[in-house]
Amino acid sequence: MPPKLFYNTQPFTLYSFSTKQTTKATTLNCKYCRNTANYKCTTCGALICETHARESMVCPSCIRKNKTKHVVKRVSSEKEKDEIRELVRQFWGEEKQLTFDIEFNVAEQPAYVAKAGNSFAGFISLSENPDSLIIVALGVHPEYQGSGIGYSLIKKAESEARKKRKKKLQVSTSNDDLPALGFYQSLGFQIFEVIPNVIAKKHGMALSGINGLPIRDELRLQKILE
Repeated sequence: MPPKLFYNTQPFTLYSFSTKQTTKATTLNCKYCRNTANYKCTTCGALICETHARESMVCPSCIRKNKTKHVVKRVSSEKEKDEIRELVRQFWGEEKQLTFDIEFNVAEQPAYVAKAGNSFAGFISLSENPDSLIIVALGVHPEYQGSGIGYSLIKKAESEARKKRKKKLQVSTSNDDLPALGFYQSLGFQIFEVIPNVIAKKHGMALSGINGLPIRDELRLQKILE
């Protein structure tokens, strides 16, 4: 499944991903059912699955704008790759991701990690095309969502694309992930292609996604680099 992430930078909020910041992945159950909880309510802190995640409009005063001091660095150790693997498994249930018609082993791609002190805060993995740099996956720990980590990782990818003289920075997401679509567009990305039913075909069915929306299509976005 293409990259998903939180979106909490505009007057619109999604109940964010929820995992524990530990060295070993922990399975958490949804407050309302026994499904795995991949989200955390930004209001009360309840752990919830995709079926019970809801989106809501909020006023600017209610948006959390906590900034966390962090650094973004290239992955340089097996420990960092293991941290990426654990986060990927927690978010998507598998280590491989299908995006732009290619199946990638996320942790084996060139990547950057965000560190808040000694803590692993998030990652972005990348792949090169002749004229573009593709964001294979982007993930941020719930403790650091809304604190500028996702923005910093995207900016690092953009800097890398420019350094390599790429014309475009590209990413894809699923049709249910409206927060991700808002996040990317707020950073200058535009939708340029929709691949109907590709995610549903991969899983043999349309899974239930954010707000109960069926996960079917891959939406591709790109940012043209001047």
